[in-house]
Amino acid sequence: MEKVVFGFFVLLAATLNFGFFIGDISSPELHNVYELFAAVVVSLIATVLKFGDRTQIGAVHLATSLVADLQLIAAALMWAYATQISSAGLDAEAMAGVVSLSGGALLANLVSVALLVIETTTFHRR
Repeated sequence: MEKVVFGFFVLLAATLNFGFFIGDISSPELHNVYELFAAVVVSLIATVLKFGDRTQIGAVHLATSLVADLQLIAAALMWAYATQISSAGLDAEAMAGVVSLSGGALLANLVSVALLVIETTTFHRR
């Protein structure tokens, strides 16, 4: 059951991030703030689940997750700055920055999913 929960959160983090990332990079109407928030929360949960694995592949899983967290948190902070502090608001330039950071997190999530698939296919029952 532990592996199912782990796999679920790794895949959910990637799909939520993908859902936010898709669309015109500079169009705020195509990128939902709640989807970004969900991507951040699920990514953080996936990171917590990766702690404690002492294998080499576990360390790489954790590293990819930390990268995704960093990028998604930076994207959320950029969104918050643009909407709450900046006089320009959430313009095309700010939105492009948010989506670009989300794209970096998506790449890290895809590496994590690839590692999960590789780890699953190479697992031998004893």
